[in-house]
Formats: sequence, structure tokens, C-alpha cells
Amino acid sequence: MIDSFCCFLLVRKGIKLTFVATFKIPENMFEFSQYLGFLLFLTVLTLGFWLMFFLVGFVSYWIGGATWEAYKEKRAKKKQQQQSV
Repeated sequence: MIDSFCCFLLVRKGIKLTFVATFKIPENMFEFSQYLGFLLFLTVLTLGFWLMFFLVGFVSYWIGGATWEAYKEKRAKKKQQQQSV
């Protein structure tokens, strides 16, 4: 509210305002060690993602195979019991 009021007074007196946004691009935004840390973070994140992807596939295959083998054993035991009776 105060800013708009001040601008109104300046315009009324005939003063022209020009705002120039200047900024300096820093020469070294990051130090080299920060850059290496960022690359290490991305590497660990990527390796973790692919390891999780592999383990999910492997563990599901392992659980599926173990369940199938248990089913075959129960079926064989049931057949054996039926034949012996």
C-alpha cells in the first residue's frame, strides 16, 4: 500500500522511475568438492535404485519358486498317502 502511494506521488510530480535489475553471475557457484559430492550422491542414488529393482525381481522369483516347490512336495506327499491306503 505504501509503495503504490509513493509511486503515485512521484508520477504526479513528473519524476520518471526506472528500475534496473542487475545481478552478477558468480564465477564459482560450487566448489569442486561440492560438485564431487553431488556426483557421489547421484551415483549412490542410481545404484540404490537399480539394486532395489534387481532385488525385487530376485526376491519375487525366489518366493515364487519356494512356493511352487512346497506345493509340489505337498502334492507328492498326498499322492503317496493315497497310494499307500
